[in-house]
Amino acid sequence: MSDFNRNVSVPRFGATAARTQAEIDLGLRSYMLRVYNYMTLGLAITGAAALGIYMLAVSDVPTQAAIAPGVYLTQFGVAMFFSPLRWVVMLAPLAAVFFLSFRVDRLSVGAAQGIFWLYAGLVGVSLASIFLVYAHESIVRVFFITAATFGGLSLYGYTTTRSLSGMGSFLIMGLIGIIIASLVNIFLGSSMLQFVISVVGVLVFAGLTAYDTQRIKEMYFAGDDDVVAGRKAIMGALTLYLDFINLFLMLLQLFGNRNN
Repeated sequence: MSDFNRNVSVPRFGATAARTQAEIDLGLRSYMLRVYNYMTLGLAITGAAALGIYMLAVSDVPTQAAIAPGVYLTQFGVAMFFSPLRWVVMLAPLAAVFFLSFRVDRLSVGAAQGIFWLYAGLVGVSLASIFLVYAHESIVRVFFITAATFGGLSLYGYTTTRSLSGMGSFLIMGLIGIIIASLVNIFLGSSMLQFVISVVGVLVFAGLTAYDTQRIKEMYFAGDDDVVAGRKAIMGALTLYLDFINLFLMLLQLFGNRNN
């Protein structure tokens, strides 16, 4: 009888729990990597679209639309930046993001991805005008500043054990304030108000980067199927993409060198 249990394997609760936690951690890392990959590809599409539209819009061949010494707008550029078409270009991304936000639960993962890529491209088209306003080396410099800032804040949001949920209401209030002030400044044209909007905007979107990262992390559930997990990853990528783009634009307004 003393040898009865000698070759019997008895499962240990601690080992099972550790293995389960390891599986959850692996799944979470895979999920967050998917979110960041989607976001990065979206930014790449936006950058390529913006640069492509700008290259089609300008030429060194003299036309009546001169924007700088030796730089002229093509007919396509005039239509994109100075005709009523510019309003379509500005509003099209809003239509795409609202459609994705409200219909994502009914879309397949492939369709949701496609709309996100379309949205990223439309944003790029609408942002092509920044190449007319700001020096190109200034845009590149601010982009890398944004990338470093975003990376540090997102890493903090992912790794911190402190709950950032209390920041949410204040950040949303700040975001609403920025939108209202920006609309008012369209009519006022105040450089001082624009400076204040940019400073507050940097603080708000910096906070949102950390807050949203933690919220996206907490959305992960190991029991989600591939469809639900895919939808969550796309919406998480969209959220961080918007944080990055807006942080970039606010920093560009503060530190970008404008063309003469």
